[in-house]
Amino acid sequence: MQIYIMMSRLTNEGRETVKKNPERIKEVDQEIERMGARVLAQYALLGLYDFLTVREAPDNETIAKVSIEFGSRGTVQIQTFAATPIFEFIEKMEGSTTGQLSGGKSIPEEYEEKMY
Repeated sequence: MQIYIMMSRLTNEGRETVKKNPERIKEVDQEIERMGARVLAQYALLGLYDFLTVREAPDNETIAKVSIEFGSRGTVQIQTFAATPIFEFIEKMEGSTTGQLSGGKSIPEEYEEKMY
């Protein structure tokens, strides 16, 4: 599964919805799960964006569908980034061409708690 960072900004309509029904956030997460993308972590933010969500999805097409579906509703503007866990990035920089951790290793212990 791929990891994606979704930065979301609520529109005026979206802010009104969340103000009236904060539980809507959880309902949206469940709806997105049914589309094939799972929430790994989610944060409310102060500043330019209202939410940062770390999601897992099988491919770019799935996360693009999620982004388009929810963006088209007019309640949120979403910017999505593909993300690579740092241990995978290091493996690739060290020359691994398989896209998997060498020697069948799992997530290194020092990263396990920091992943999500």
